[in-house]
Amino acid sequence: MTGTSRRSARSRIKSTSSPGGDEGSDSLRYPPPSIRRGKGKELVSIGAFKTNLKILVALIILGIVVIYFVINQLVSRGLLFDESQKPRVITPFPAPKLMDLSMFQGDHKESLYWGTYRPHVYFGVRARTPQSLVAGLMWLGVKDEMYVMRHFCENSDDLSTFGWREHNGRDFGRQELVENDMILETSFVKSKEGSLGYGGDWAVRIDVNDKGLNDGAKRSAHLFFYLADEGGNVLNLGHDNLDFQESSLLVSGSREDVGDWQIHLKSQNQLETHYSGFKTPHIYNLSDLVQQNLALQARKFGRLQLSDTSEDSSNIYIFQISGKLPFTIDIPFVSGIKGESSNVEKRLSSLSGLPLSDLLKKKHREFDTKFEECFNLSEKHDSETLGVGKTAIANMLGGIGYFYGQSKIFVPKSTQPESQNNFLLYWPAELYTAVPSRPFFPRGFLWDEGFHQLLIWRWDFRITLDIVGHWLDLLNIDGWIPREQILGAEALSKVPEEFVVQYPSNGNPPTLFLVIRDLIDAIRMEKFTASERDEVLSFLERASVRLDAWFQWFNTSQTGKEIGSYFWHGRDNTTTRELNPKTLSSGLDDYPRASHPSEDERHVDLRCWMYLAADCMHSITEFLGIEDKLSKEDYNSTAKLLSNFNLLNQMHYDSDHGAYFDFGNHTEKVKLIWKEVIQENGHLSRQLVRKTYGKPKLKLVPHVGYVSFFPFMSRIIPPDSPILEKQLDLISNRSILWSDYGLVSLAKTSSMYMKRNTEHDAPYWRGPIWMNMNYMILSSLHHYSKVDGPYSEKSRAIYTELRSNLIRNVVRNYYQTGYIWEQYDQAKGTGKGTRLFTGWSALTLLIMSEDYPIF
Repeated sequence: MTGTSRRSARSRIKSTSSPGGDEGSDSLRYPPPSIRRGKGKELVSIGAFKTNLKILVALIILGIVVIYFVINQLVSRGLLFDESQKPRVITPFPAPKLMDLSMFQGDHKESLYWGTYRPHVYFGVRARTPQSLVAGLMWLGVKDEMYVMRHFCENSDDLSTFGWREHNGRDFGRQELVENDMILETSFVKSKEGSLGYGGDWAVRIDVNDKGLNDGAKRSAHLFFYLADEGGNVLNLGHDNLDFQESSLLVSGSREDVGDWQIHLKSQNQLETHYSGFKTPHIYNLSDLVQQNLALQARKFGRLQLSDTSEDSSNIYIFQISGKLPFTIDIPFVSGIKGESSNVEKRLSSLSGLPLSDLLKKKHREFDTKFEECFNLSEKHDSETLGVGKTAIANMLGGIGYFYGQSKIFVPKSTQPESQNNFLLYWPAELYTAVPSRPFFPRGFLWDEGFHQLLIWRWDFRITLDIVGHWLDLLNIDGWIPREQILGAEALSKVPEEFVVQYPSNGNPPTLFLVIRDLIDAIRMEKFTASERDEVLSFLERASVRLDAWFQWFNTSQTGKEIGSYFWHGRDNTTTRELNPKTLSSGLDDYPRASHPSEDERHVDLRCWMYLAADCMHSITEFLGIEDKLSKEDYNSTAKLLSNFNLLNQMHYDSDHGAYFDFGNHTEKVKLIWKEVIQENGHLSRQLVRKTYGKPKLKLVPHVGYVSFFPFMSRIIPPDSPILEKQLDLISNRSILWSDYGLVSLAKTSSMYMKRNTEHDAPYWRGPIWMNMNYMILSSLHHYSKVDGPYSEKSRAIYTELRSNLIRNVVRNYYQTGYIWEQYDQAKGTGKGTRLFTGWSALTLLIMSEDYPIF
């Protein structure tokens, strides 16, 4: 927050003397002798009083102006009020930021400045700065014999396939998009050679090809490439009449970050170009502006082309590039231009034509080489499987975005009577993060991010540290991090208003501890060089105080009534519309918990997450030798308590089922029924509402599924325990969880299996196969197959078959549909949910390489 509208400071004006005032005072004390006593004296006194009054009024006005100016300066600089006067929920954690570490400055920061950091559009480029120069691509597609504009990634666009085929997360990416009979290939590459601008130069190549389905008839394509300055800086059009035989300059400008810059268009093909310029602070509605401009031109002149006009002081230019397929265009960007010494032509030449082709080929070879070094798959899998593996890591890295804005945090209206809103704004913050899905979830999700980084750190650990650092810098003074990050106008435009506000009582699985402990284990196994090891330790040293506060938030706000018990807050205990009230904060949404939410609940998954966090914190404090420098928490004792096998069994184990369950106020006798309800307007409507037929009781909640296996995933179960065999039997039982495509999320025998939760909520975690949980279970199967015990051979056999099923199904779906999916059907193995879900579904690559965390 930049300040507050209420001011509690008071001020007083101390009287001062002035030459005018002294003269007036002297005249009263020493009247001229010619003035008589009595009435004459009264007249002199009145005149002097009027003079003094004017001076006093002038001084008061001057004082008010000065005080107003001073107060405004203090407010603008945040110095007028103590930080403690802010509501705690929007007060940043009082510790040095991770992103201020020297490791994130200098060459590292500059090397990541430009990138494809706009995952929500089919192709976009921006810088890691709040008010960036932004580039992007649109094109006219065809659906139902009508032109439609393609810009934002949408499942409804029905592209045959799209996504990154190669991406290294830093300076190179190649993407393929297929719509009907047109193939678009977009390549992005950066170059620091000869560049004087911050972040270097970059280029975009767009290849447009025909799949050859039109019997030799050449079709046309209409592309729209745009430049927009979010800071409102004026862009200068290269030429009113675009003639690229004379000059390739599209547009130029100047910015504080990169200096003078130019962007050009080069092509050897015969192309038609048009443009339109706009002045607007918003860029999320650019496709609307283009369509309105095209529609107006079509009505006036019957031509599908931009108007070749621009508004005064335009900060956005859109260039229409039309031609017969196939054609190729190169769009180089150069910055830091300072006269003839800048070698602009030489730099443009190196980023277009044959030199650009050579550079892209070099980057392609480097990507293949690094892929093999990181994952070592060539001898284990066929070319089709390798292709899916490359797609997984490329889309994970190519889906990394940069966002800037303020989260909306729920607060009751009663606590802020002067406001009509039920939220406060978090402080302005930036976030560099991977995203689960470009079409449907193109923003940061806290519990997804830990799974993302298990893959990313193996490719580039510095990118992982950068991302985790950004997330931990979002910690507030209470140790809470908003679980979903919807930052900036473009991100907000993709999310319904009712899902924007974040609730400070609700957590999310602390999966960042997964990757942090994995990094610590990598140090122990000497997977890093000495200098790399020092970087990780430097990061952990500063991160430790924030991780400690994060743990303490969970350990105080999510605890249950029993020692060592926890439950996810945020469940609705008043709803009559849900078959089983959702537990969104757990990340497992509609997975069945106690039918009647209460503070008596004990959630076994959260208990295991807390064991992971405590054990990780113990490792950090021990590794860094800072046991006494954090909170009073004895992490070693806490980890031992939460991994106490007997205590775990007392709280959560059901010997009849041989499974671990939640505990709570529960009855199985619930169902959804249709009921006529009188609405506020007096009309009758039919609604699906919950009917309870039995009285709920405090007991274990008898639903076998992913939650049941958290003690197994956490490896709390001793390798010689008969309970381990029970887990293996449940996993491999075809009547319960096993399928030929992976483990289903909820037992087929469960009363909630594949049941809708509301009229509009299809089953989500009640049957479909999810890769993140399969990866975790597979990881523990691998572990138990390696340790000495009576069940190692059984674990190995189940592991081998489950791994094979998962890989085969993901690869089969990819080549049948063109996508990696959010989830897979529990009966047929077909992709479900949103497609191009290359968040945790990309963990398929680690399954291929048999690379698992060491717990």
